[in-house]
Amino acid sequence: METMPFDVPPIPGRGALADETLDQLFVKARTFNSFLDKDVPDDLVRKLYDIARWGPTSANMSPGRFLFLKSCEARERIKPFMFHTNQEKVMGAPLCVIVARDPAYLDYLPQLMPTVHELIRPSFEAIPGAVPQTLTRNATLQGAYLTLAARALGLDCAPMSGFDNAAVDREFFAENGWQSDYVINIGYGDDSTIWPRNPRLEFDVACQIL
Repeated sequence: METMPFDVPPIPGRGALADETLDQLFVKARTFNSFLDKDVPDDLVRKLYDIARWGPTSANMSPGRFLFLKSCEARERIKPFMFHTNQEKVMGAPLCVIVARDPAYLDYLPQLMPTVHELIRPSFEAIPGAVPQTLTRNATLQGAYLTLAARALGLDCAPMSGFDNAAVDREFFAENGWQSDYVINIGYGDDSTIWPRNPRLEFDVACQIL
């Protein structure tokens, strides 16, 4: 996928997505605990990130980082740190992504906000708690964008926590200082193992309009 130039205007005349597309992204999409023995090619992994990276973050700061564990050897490295019930889920998925955050994310502002970075950084650093808050919230958001991008590309996902974050950080991020948040197993879900779908809260319970 080509990198979009900064001066590309918004798409004119945007309309609602078709119901079948919304089903694939949200309504009928499921979280899979088991996946088919089918590879996720490297070029598809790259396309996955190339789509997800365009999701909005605060001041385009993009603090999310992703470590794709594809080989069996790489997934074996994280297996001991997963809770027991999650170990086989990781090993049975063709791809496990560690969604992480980069505490040094502000260092990339000259690249990501070239015209105003000199104003943005001091303004954020002057607000108590803004730097770590922005780090955590936006990196987690970027993991959600990755999930939706995967579904849009015909892949299935299983986001989950349930592991020793400190141990994972020592194993994988000792040199670059990234901090793990959660993992997403990605592949082609095995429909024969899917559970009955649980309900969601109705609008009047979860929402208000003022």
